This record gives sequence, structure tokens and C-alpha cells, in this order.
Amino acid sequence: MATIETTEKLRGREVRQYSVFLTNRVGALMEVVRMLDEVHVVVLGLSIQDSAETSVARMIVSDPDQLEKLFDRNDIAYGVCDVTVAELEEGAPDLPRLLAALLEAEVNIFFSYTLLVRPRGRPLIAIHTDDLECTGAVLGSRGFRILRQSDLSR
Repeated sequence: MATIETTEKLRGREVRQYSVFLTNRVGALMEVVRMLDEVHVVVLGLSIQDSAETSVARMIVSDPDQLEKLFDRNDIAYGVCDVTVAELEEGAPDLPRLLAALLEAEVNIFFSYTLLVRPRGRPLIAIHTDDLECTGAVLGSRGFRILRQSDLSR
């Protein structure tokens, strides 16, 4: 535990992504976003996966701790996982290079989506893989800037 805390202090916290199950009805997502907005938590990245009866909203937010307090206080079930957020310096043309680097390292991508913010004016992609440490190391060694939660929460 001490190693994780020390690494977190030196490099910043990993980016956390939250998954929330929503009933498949008009306004369900808006209720969650409005609730977050009331406590000044901004949705920075969003992906929706739809099925017949429910949807899964995956989101990255400006204040993960506040989101967890809010969801716990309101008995909203959620899942949490870390994701790697990489900056695409050249935008869309960088995607093949990013994917090739992960393929070469034999890293399996479970899901990905772009973020709604651009801290340095460049597109960002959130990636959840079978080995996040390897993902960050490989992409960093290939010149991709890897962002931490503190880079997004400014």
C-alpha cells in the first residue's frame, strides 16, 4: 500500500472511470448528470452501451471522490476501474500508431472512447486494457503523453 501511495503522490492518481446502470427510459442519464452538476462534478468523458432494458453509462469525471460520496449517499450502484488516458498529438492520424503499439505489446483492449475535454487543445482517448501498467509504459515510450486525474481535474 505504501508503494501505491508514494507513486500516487509523485505521479498523480490514475484516471478512474465509473460505470452506472441506467433504466432504459428518457431522461435517465440527464438525472445522473444533473445530480453531478449540483455538486460541481463535470463529466469529462462519456460512453453509453445500450441493451433492451438497461444502459451502462461509462464516465470519467472532474472529481471522482465527490462522485463516490454522492453515489454512496444516494444508493446509486456503480462500478469503478482505472483507465489509461492518452493524448493524440496529431489527432485521428495518431490512432493507428497507438493501436499498433498496443498490438505489438500484445495488450488487449476491452473498451475505449474519446473524452469531451482537451486540456492542451488535443484529443484524448480513454483505454481500458488487460494490463494498464504496460499500456502506459508502451504508449509513453512511443511518445504519447499519458494523463493522470490531476491533468483532467484542473
